[in-house]
Amino acid sequence: MGEKSETNHKHKLIEYANGPSLEEINGTVSVPKGKSFWRTLFAYSGPGALVAVGYMDPGNWSTSITGGQNFGYLLMTVILISSLIAMLLQNMSAKLGIVTQMDLAQAIRARTSRRLGLVLWVITELAIMATDIAEVIGAAIALYLLFHIPLVIAVFLTVLDVLVLLLLTKVGFRKIEAIVVCLILVILLVFVYQVALSNPDWHAVFTGLIPSANAVATQPEINGMTPLSGALGIIGATVMPHNLYLHSAVSQTRKINHADEEEVATAVRFSQWDSNIQLSFAFVVNALLLIMGVAVFKSGAVKDPSFFGLYQALSDPSTLSNGVLIAVAKSGILSVLFAVALLASGQNSTITGTLTGQVIMEGFIHMRMPLWARRLVTRLLSVIPVLVCVALTSRLNTVDQHEALNNLMNDSQVFLAFALPFSMLPLLMLTNSAAEMGSRFKNSTWVKVLGWIAVIALTFLNLLNLPSAFIEIAGADAAPKTIQLAQWLAYAVIVIILLLLAWCILDLYRSNQRHTAYQGQEGE
Repeated sequence: MGEKSETNHKHKLIEYANGPSLEEINGTVSVPKGKSFWRTLFAYSGPGALVAVGYMDPGNWSTSITGGQNFGYLLMTVILISSLIAMLLQNMSAKLGIVTQMDLAQAIRARTSRRLGLVLWVITELAIMATDIAEVIGAAIALYLLFHIPLVIAVFLTVLDVLVLLLLTKVGFRKIEAIVVCLILVILLVFVYQVALSNPDWHAVFTGLIPSANAVATQPEINGMTPLSGALGIIGATVMPHNLYLHSAVSQTRKINHADEEEVATAVRFSQWDSNIQLSFAFVVNALLLIMGVAVFKSGAVKDPSFFGLYQALSDPSTLSNGVLIAVAKSGILSVLFAVALLASGQNSTITGTLTGQVIMEGFIHMRMPLWARRLVTRLLSVIPVLVCVALTSRLNTVDQHEALNNLMNDSQVFLAFALPFSMLPLLMLTNSAAEMGSRFKNSTWVKVLGWIAVIALTFLNLLNLPSAFIEIAGADAAPKTIQLAQWLAYAVIVIILLLLAWCILDLYRSNQRHTAYQGQEGE
């Protein structure tokens, strides 16, 4: 009888989960002891690649290329600073997972009330869905461009990546990491090739990395973009909330003895090496995208920054900057490679998005679904707004339909700005705490200072950008009353975010005080 009920339990689609993070892969990858630096680093390499995928998501592409078209290399410094902030936050995330043996969702849920946990789960799910909309659009457009599959059918075909995920769950986590690295290399090599042909002004590229107040200036305004709005777009597209949850989970895939503090310290050190190396690759990809905007295309030549527009511009000799690019473009190879990179980026994000969804569902509300079912539900929900957009614009001309899809992708990213503070702030407070991390692994003073500066600055910039984002959603031709309503809605959302953040801070602070007091009593 007991055996039968156990069998039934195993076959439930949704079940209770309150065990280790991503239990199926937790502690499954062996790491060598006492080996050379490079061999040990190789064993720990992989989780950083899964995280780096989010920093080269299709949502980043048009932002960086348009920024390059409008302002040359001015915004290179924004890509560099946002990448450094990403490294700081991801290092905290990996350390939290390894030291506490909890992912960020589990740690927040353990230190906050059930109601707040439910609210944060809903916010983060919306952010994952927003990212998934960008992936659906990117993958569908790539299929349309490469194989001329009608958009509606291409959107439905993106649901089939659940089969890819089913296959990957059978091959082992180390192989999944290898596949992700291969796809990252495809994206990197495509953009390296295209930028190499363009022969950019490397002195200007490196000069652009030097911080300048002009990078966040409100003037000049070119094609509706100022340096400040371009910088906010790049920052918003670079630091992704779901990556902080994912890294705290996948950093636990290495098999270590948590009772041995030195072994834990080694795991933290090499995980941070892995993260920084992989995020450096992501920085290079984002920098190459901006360089493409400056050097591959003639200044102001790209009138349509959507994926369709970029694909067409790469095959149009009149938009390209030199004879070598024009000669190669005539063969069609530049545009085909762009579409291949777009498809690779979408497939990579499929893997990481599904794992993150599982992490937050298990962590916040203690529910678990099979990865394929989780993927199917999220993808079907994300497909609905894309299909509605394609259906509503089917009678419009091609350019208007492409613009509508591009707007949907950009508008969906607003949820990321909404969700980001609710992952950054708890992460910083938890890793600052000696009660959570122990005196050896809590954040050092300089990391705390940099962490608070980064979290406050990113939260401020994201909230600052919300009114203009809401106005963009309303549309350029909206009536004055509609624009005013959009502004008021944005301000209402900002107030809600600040109140929820205050609730979150209060819960975490009280919990930390209780935890510290309890440890003090135990010590006595």
